[in-house]
Amino acid sequence: MPFEVHQEKTYSQDPASVYHAAQKAVETLKGQILKSKPEAFQLEVKFDKTLLGKVLGDRTQMTCVVQSDGEGSKLVMDIYPLDAVGRKLMFGARKGVPEEVLRLFTENLERNLPQTP
Repeated sequence: MPFEVHQEKTYSQDPASVYHAAQKAVETLKGQILKSKPEAFQLEVKFDKTLLGKVLGDRTQMTCVVQSDGEGSKLVMDIYPLDAVGRKLMFGARKGVPEEVLRLFTENLERNLPQTP
């Protein structure tokens, strides 16, 4: 069973708004931005074992790309668990951690999105 999780979501807001909301979500979750390409709306983020006071048990790394999708945006996220040294975890990962991090991330992102009229 692969530990990597791929998820795509569409939003009615423009890519720049979704990208800025993603940055705010990372800040709220106290993630560490490893790479950022604002001109391409791309982020690479590392999250600790504990998010918002909830102990998840594994560190995770996520890439996040916002693409233009007609009048709105498409958010493409890929996430996987890390070992203690920061390498991709190939075995022994706790079940459901990447999915929980994605859930918390998207909830915070959606809270930071500007409302469309």
